[in-house]
Amino acid sequence: MDAVNDFLIFIDGYLGSAMWFPALLLSTGVFFTLYLGFPQIRYFKHAIGITTGKFDKDGAAGDTSHFQALATALSGTVGTGNIGGVALALHLGGPAALFWMWMTAFFGMTSKFVEVTLSHKYREKTADGTMAGGPMYYMEKGLNAKWLAILFAIATVLSSFGTGNLPQINSIAAGLKSTFEIEPIITASVLSVLLALVIIGGITRIAKVAATIVPTMAVIYLIGAFAVIIPNLANIGPSFISIFSDAFTGSAAVGGFLGASFAYAFDRGVNRGLYSNEAGQGSAPIAHAAARTDEPADEGMVSILEPFIDTIVICTITGLVILSSGVWMEKFENDFQRADMSFVAGSYEESNAEDVTQLFAYLNGDESDASSFSGEFSVFDGRAADNNGDFTLISARSFAEDVVYSRDGQPITGQLIVSGGRLDDGDVEVSGKSLLHSVPLTTMAFTQGLFGDFGKYIVSIGLVLFAFSTAIAWSYYGDRAMTYLLGPKSVLPYRVVYVLGFFYAALADTTIVWNVALITIVLMTVPNLIGILFMHKEMKQTVTKYWEETEHGKHKT
Repeated sequence: MDAVNDFLIFIDGYLGSAMWFPALLLSTGVFFTLYLGFPQIRYFKHAIGITTGKFDKDGAAGDTSHFQALATALSGTVGTGNIGGVALALHLGGPAALFWMWMTAFFGMTSKFVEVTLSHKYREKTADGTMAGGPMYYMEKGLNAKWLAILFAIATVLSSFGTGNLPQINSIAAGLKSTFEIEPIITASVLSVLLALVIIGGITRIAKVAATIVPTMAVIYLIGAFAVIIPNLANIGPSFISIFSDAFTGSAAVGGFLGASFAYAFDRGVNRGLYSNEAGQGSAPIAHAAARTDEPADEGMVSILEPFIDTIVICTITGLVILSSGVWMEKFENDFQRADMSFVAGSYEESNAEDVTQLFAYLNGDESDASSFSGEFSVFDGRAADNNGDFTLISARSFAEDVVYSRDGQPITGQLIVSGGRLDDGDVEVSGKSLLHSVPLTTMAFTQGLFGDFGKYIVSIGLVLFAFSTAIAWSYYGDRAMTYLLGPKSVLPYRVVYVLGFFYAALADTTIVWNVALITIVLMTVPNLIGILFMHKEMKQTVTKYWEETEHGKHKT
């Protein structure tokens, strides 16, 4: 698994973690924002009216209402990205990462408006009578680029696992294990059955479930969040200052946090922002294609609300909970994941600024005097014997403290071998104090408020609802892609594999799962961004025609 994780990190270095990808994503949103005259601002109020059904027209084709389509798309985006993804971004990029998540969302509102409008315009009715749409349809019919459509559809199937399936159940299982001591195998078994029961019903059942879950989970989560923010109001101002002041400089080392460069904060913020709201990824257009309307721009405007709700509202609240509580730079007792650990040759001290600088460069893959440790060391009753400064253990990008080595829950006495910074024995359990990231970091933050330790239950309940609804929505995205590629008969086999993957991921390494997500997101997003850029003129014509032929959504007679 170490080799798998290293390979994923290597591939991601050329994709999502390379500067060209966040630059392409943001620049596309900026281009359409300027080209269409800031539609995310001008059409925002109108979008609310459409969503509430104010401009509905009888007899319009489609399977769901505007609200149900929005709820389904939101259920696909409001998931672990809002709980674990924000925490991971702050862990990696510091407070500045939240600024770049905002930028991704603001310009992403326009990107989503464009991709949903174009996809809805070229949707079609399938043999089973349901609507099918998404970027693959505008790519084939609007661009006459079927090869690009096929590439996108394949990437959608892969991303349905990498984005909507694996990280969701993995985060749920980790959250329930840490909070309620429920074993991952039990979580996997119960939720896999529930997932199968929902997705077999198709888009109608998925939309109804989503329309129920999304408002419920939002209320529960917000109550828990403000229970932390209110007693930490004095820290809200400094949190905002750090978000803006560090945006173009990076975040300095503070507490157990080793610091983050501008490039790292920019990349992680944009990447996590995309994972959270999926603007430009091409997933939401698949859900919106089912909406009952004959005006593509109508549904495109509804989608403007998604990044706003998902990232600018929910992710910001999560970020403020983490920053104001201060837990992002504190170390806590936890079980170290193998992918988070690195044995570095030599003795380094957290109090030494030069040591911190060298280790930060080492962890980022930059030029550094630090290098991976290889060799043996002695352990007595779970504690490393005096190793004469042979190595320093880093876990979750922080100096590990009070480290205990165990096997089957029992402290080890004997020799352990390290190769290339990794323990050779995969059965060795390592625990101690380090920084937290992903869901455990958000969970810890929620315990720092009015509800105390009870706050972690709110995160767990919210996480189950958030993540489970995301898995449901993404199963629909995947089956629409399979329908495009191989026809309706391929949907059932896909759903079976989807449920099996959901079960397996509950038991997998969290870091590896997130690294898979980083790669699949890029494979799906790039073809979509290229497609909508080539169709910019048609997009402008469609919007212009909409306002000429309708009066604020009311068709002229």
